[in-house]
Amino acid sequence: MNELSRRAFLQRLSYLAGAGVIAPMAMSLSAMNKAQAATTAPDYKALVCVLLDGGNDQANTLIPIDASNYAIYRKIRKNIALDQSTLLPLIPATNLAGGLQWGFNPHLKRLNSLFHLKKLAVLQNVGSLVQPTSLDQYKNRSVALPRGLFSHFNQKQSWQSTASDSFREGWGGKIGDAILKQNLHGTFSCISTDNDTVFLTGENIKPLKATADSIRGTASMKEGSQVSDTTFSEALSSLVNSSDGNAVAGSTDESIMLSALRDAETISTEFPAENALAQQLKTVASLIKARDKLNVRRQIFFVKLKGFDTHDDLLGRHSTLMRLLDDALGSFYEATEELGVAQNVTTFTMSEFGRTFNSHGDGSEHGWGSHHIIMGGAVKGRDFYGEAPQIGLNTATDVGQGIWLPTTSIDQYSETLAKWFGVSDNHLTMVAPNLHKFNNWDLGFMSS
Repeated sequence: MNELSRRAFLQRLSYLAGAGVIAPMAMSLSAMNKAQAATTAPDYKALVCVLLDGGNDQANTLIPIDASNYAIYRKIRKNIALDQSTLLPLIPATNLAGGLQWGFNPHLKRLNSLFHLKKLAVLQNVGSLVQPTSLDQYKNRSVALPRGLFSHFNQKQSWQSTASDSFREGWGGKIGDAILKQNLHGTFSCISTDNDTVFLTGENIKPLKATADSIRGTASMKEGSQVSDTTFSEALSSLVNSSDGNAVAGSTDESIMLSALRDAETISTEFPAENALAQQLKTVASLIKARDKLNVRRQIFFVKLKGFDTHDDLLGRHSTLMRLLDDALGSFYEATEELGVAQNVTTFTMSEFGRTFNSHGDGSEHGWGSHHIIMGGAVKGRDFYGEAPQIGLNTATDVGQGIWLPTTSIDQYSETLAKWFGVSDNHLTMVAPNLHKFNNWDLGFMSS
């Protein structure tokens, strides 16, 4: 980062902190001093999908902070409501209609900072929809509805695939199909740090798996030169595998990956060692750094944070998850600044469903619509997108028991990301098969 842009960054940050909008940023700026912003990769783009596995409690992630709506929230959520004084205000660049004001969970300090630096946006009340659906249409079952509503398995597949009739291919994989020819080595187009394969599976592309432990172990094994090439190949096979278990073939791919692995330990940004999501994102950052050696112009990554099925002890468990998410995403954004690719990398969240707005004991139950975040230098940040739900029960977006009816579809979400990624117009409906049923295709949260 050049000195002028760094100074402007610090000035904005100190202004926001002094105004009481945010706490001093929890991100170390040491890596930003070394950032390579002057040598960004204009022809490279990456999408990074973060699955909040189990159904994130959106009502304790994004909380109404204006007096009237917070009072409703407090009354309905009862013993799982967060204290108003601890919430982190989110002051958008444009005014929200109806006087609704949002705040972040108190443990999302770094994400709060990124929001006010215009590097992060919030998409409100998004979920699985086959077509636009009103409350009356839902109750009367007069329109097609997603398969297996409120089911972990079915809704996780719906979020990853968007298709109502098939869970075999994901929209990440379909984007991969659309851009496959842009990469000299298509093998490295779609990479997952988890065994979950639907999102990155396309018609012609299958995801590779890479983990932080195997990267460190494989790289150190080869560097020590005390093992045979056969042993190294076996270790490399355990690092990178296709979804059907077949290892990446050929000495060329092995050589390319080994060169990439040697870059893994050279990122200055600190990623918390005990944070599983942070370590997955460190792996992603390492592979992004090696993009030239891998000969790729477009990459899609999939990472996962488990534990969001908070039927009980929501306050304790969810607070821990929010801290993990905040540290992991904060470190990852810092790494993209260090690598000079913040403008080229867009990170976004998904979760199989939101949770009930009302409390069930000391937890919440399976819901439907939820809020999600989009982070990166190309994001039109410091703003909210989609339609805000009405705070309360028995509203126009409450299908019962505080379950939100989504007002934005996954198809619209995926189309907006795919369009920024460079997917052509004639391929967009392949990525989002229900897109033609919705009027507003591009949600507007990405810069062109």
